[in-house]
Amino acid sequence: MTGLQRPEQPLSLDRDVLLFFEDRDRDTFVRGDRRLRRYVRKAIGVFRPNKQQVSGFEMSFILLGRALRGIGRTVHVNDFALARRNPRFPVGICGYSHILDGWSLRNPAVLGPGLFDHPKQRPALMLDSRFRSYLVLSEWMKKLFRQYGPDMLDLWFGGIDLQEWPDLSRERKDVDVLVYDKIRWNRDNLVPNLREPLLAELARRGLSYKIVRYGRHRHEEYHKLLRRSRWMLFICEHETQGMAYQEALASNLPVLAWDQGYWLDPNRPLFEEEPVKASSVPYFGAECGERFVGVNDFSPALDRFSAGLQRFTPRAWVRENLSPKKSAELYLHAYNRAARACIAQNRAKPSSEAPRQVAPL
Repeated sequence: MTGLQRPEQPLSLDRDVLLFFEDRDRDTFVRGDRRLRRYVRKAIGVFRPNKQQVSGFEMSFILLGRALRGIGRTVHVNDFALARRNPRFPVGICGYSHILDGWSLRNPAVLGPGLFDHPKQRPALMLDSRFRSYLVLSEWMKKLFRQYGPDMLDLWFGGIDLQEWPDLSRERKDVDVLVYDKIRWNRDNLVPNLREPLLAELARRGLSYKIVRYGRHRHEEYHKLLRRSRWMLFICEHETQGMAYQEALASNLPVLAWDQGYWLDPNRPLFEEEPVKASSVPYFGAECGERFVGVNDFSPALDRFSAGLQRFTPRAWVRENLSPKKSAELYLHAYNRAARACIAQNRAKPSSEAPRQVAPL
């Protein structure tokens, strides 16, 4: 058969997953120029060592692919030709929402991780007959997206690889507290009125600390500081998942977290009149550490936290609750359900029925 093309192997739900991803860039002048800008941005990043070059959506996509490959799946990325040849095989659509602009594939689809911050950004999204499931990263997000319908929502998280984040509890420690500053909005108020009083209390107790600011550090620096630190003070308005604090937990560092309880995104009034409940540590157990609501209850929370340092077992909690295997299984549950729904729909059609029309986005 020399010189002849080998026949394409049929896709199998027991083996194959078709994923489509777009990062933050959009085409501007010519088709595909977003990829060139992405390459240039990451190349420049080599010379800017204090800037992260991977977006949160891209990291979720990377973790999804790793998890699926980790349980033996073959992951096909952005293979439009393969999807068109197999229009009844499910696809996953991930990343930034402009990936859906002009989406032409007829395949049943699982949406997410990523895409939208609020369902009102695309209220008619799930009326499109191709879209079978929308993935949300936490329980508070599931409540926020309830207008898409409970049958259309599935919970998913990016798994934490314990080999990448080894147990650091027995390393030599010269820093008491790693302060992770992920204050994204209203910093002019929250830095002097929240972060600085917390740091002052640490200093009053004689606790040494190092500060990492979200988006202004590199992966290697973060690893080194985790190795040197005894525990983490996590300061963030809210998280959909919260990879950074979970990586600390995986490294066996207990976490004391500011968890004020609401979605503080400044765009919230555009979508919701009333406050929306949220969490900065949506995956968190008693084994992981403690939480506090504000400056006034930081000191008693720190007392409780300090008293429990020897009993916290955060790494074991991550192993039980946030494994890559469990992440892959959650995704495949939604992915296979999309396939089954498509099969059932086609079986229910009379042979003379015209193909179902696709609703516009």
